[in-house]
Amino acid sequence: MLTRAQTGHLKPKQIMDLEHQLVPTQPLGYTQAAKYTVWRQAMSAEFEALQRQGTWTLVPYDPSQNLLGCKWLFKTKYNADGSIARYKARLVAQGFKQEHGLDYHETFSPVAKFATIRVFLTVAINRGWPIIQLDVSNAFLHGTLKEVIHMKQPAGFVDSQYPNHVCLLKKSIYGLKQSPREWFATLSSYMSTYGFKTSSADPSLFLLHKGSTQLYMIIYVDDIILTGNSQTELYKLVAALQSEFSMRNLGHLHQFLGLQVCRTASGLHLNQSQYAKDILQRAAMSHCKPVATQLPSPLPTPDMTDALYDKPEFYRKLVGSLQYLTITHPDLLFAVNYLSQHMHQPYNTNFLILKRVLRYVQGSLTLGLPIYKSNLQLTAFADSDWATDKTDRRSITGYCAFLGDTLISWIVKKQSSVARSSTEAEYRALSTAACDIIWLRRILTEFQVELPDSTKLYCDNVSALALANNPIFHARTKHIEIDFHFIRDCIRSNYISVHHISTMDQPADIFTKALGANRFAFLRDKLTICSAPVTLRGDDKPS
Repeated sequence: MLTRAQTGHLKPKQIMDLEHQLVPTQPLGYTQAAKYTVWRQAMSAEFEALQRQGTWTLVPYDPSQNLLGCKWLFKTKYNADGSIARYKARLVAQGFKQEHGLDYHETFSPVAKFATIRVFLTVAINRGWPIIQLDVSNAFLHGTLKEVIHMKQPAGFVDSQYPNHVCLLKKSIYGLKQSPREWFATLSSYMSTYGFKTSSADPSLFLLHKGSTQLYMIIYVDDIILTGNSQTELYKLVAALQSEFSMRNLGHLHQFLGLQVCRTASGLHLNQSQYAKDILQRAAMSHCKPVATQLPSPLPTPDMTDALYDKPEFYRKLVGSLQYLTITHPDLLFAVNYLSQHMHQPYNTNFLILKRVLRYVQGSLTLGLPIYKSNLQLTAFADSDWATDKTDRRSITGYCAFLGDTLISWIVKKQSSVARSSTEAEYRALSTAACDIIWLRRILTEFQVELPDSTKLYCDNVSALALANNPIFHARTKHIEIDFHFIRDCIRSNYISVHHISTMDQPADIFTKALGANRFAFLRDKLTICSAPVTLRGDDKPS
């Protein structure tokens, strides 16, 4: 008997299939993605969806046409625990080649304000209403184009019978300038026929009040959340939407716009821990040493001899990512505002401060924003830091508002002109706060929340309070005349009433300056920023 070795027919070796481990999470283009089964399947699924929607028809190419290109984009979608949910491929048109007046006109499309989302969740939790989440598949393809637009056939899916034809677009494919607007118009029209009205405070909020039934819906591009006082009517609405559009019912809210939403005994807890980990990974700081505060106190004095940072794009990307992290991390907002002022020309010192902020993020991964079940009383706080920025001496406005015990809105902004006194700086902060309070009162009215005659606005500057509550107006305050009359009108109209709070207890102080560790932790607690209960954190274990 001859053996394999003698005949030269060796037993095949089993080679481990490493494709899954080596699959790129975000391929750079079609050529790279086509090498992997999971990405080929993702592209096929996207192409089939485009065909089902009747997105285009093939027509002969005319050189006089403004022909747009297209490309494949890829993204790995993750579950709340960080595991891979699916591989997503999307075909997008190269809308940057569109010409205004020829193949697009109006482009504006609203998205929900995050303050609206927090009010929505707070009201739902306080009233014990269910919160349902929907995901619209290929949302933009539900919009119908009014303009004539031609696009090249997508790579990998060129029609073998008509390889030289081009796509005459019928639907508002991703990448076109008008696509978000057309999709929003289509959905708005349907919601109107169902009986919903658009909020006057936020056009992305839809509301239905019919008899004793109250239903509310928020849309953020292709993500939708619903709530209301009738579970039966809610599920009727879900069924109607699914019959009209391609939607998935994701059940009770658990992850929305990259925010993890955990149910707790007291309500909800919103956090972005996975997103924060991704930022640290991109910055190669996943194992950095944490610090207790985001900024050194005091901030370093600008050094005119400091060199420019040699990777400004990297700096901008990280700061932009941190801006999104402030949705559930308002304690980061002052630091991110400071870093954002140097986006156009970051120096080495700015990058060192950015690294410190990332070290703070490392130590606060479990922190997030709770949504409490409490009363629905609106209270607000305004503060300013007068002329501490030595580069331009403009003051910083800080503001925050609570609905019951839940922090729902906050602002950090540099004032547009130099204030000549701390009273003037504080008064301008009151004006900024009053604008937001009026908007919040409007949106709360649409949720049928009963409001008191006026919303309490707290300030720690006695002179600013005297100016707001008394008709004192003379040459020394004439340059803030518009703010003066605006605040007085708000008080007379019972929108706000201005009250004193001690500087020690002013929560808005965290939004105006760099603080020491003890003061920072004290004010962060006042903002109710906290960790989710240990049992809800996934991979975190009790110590």
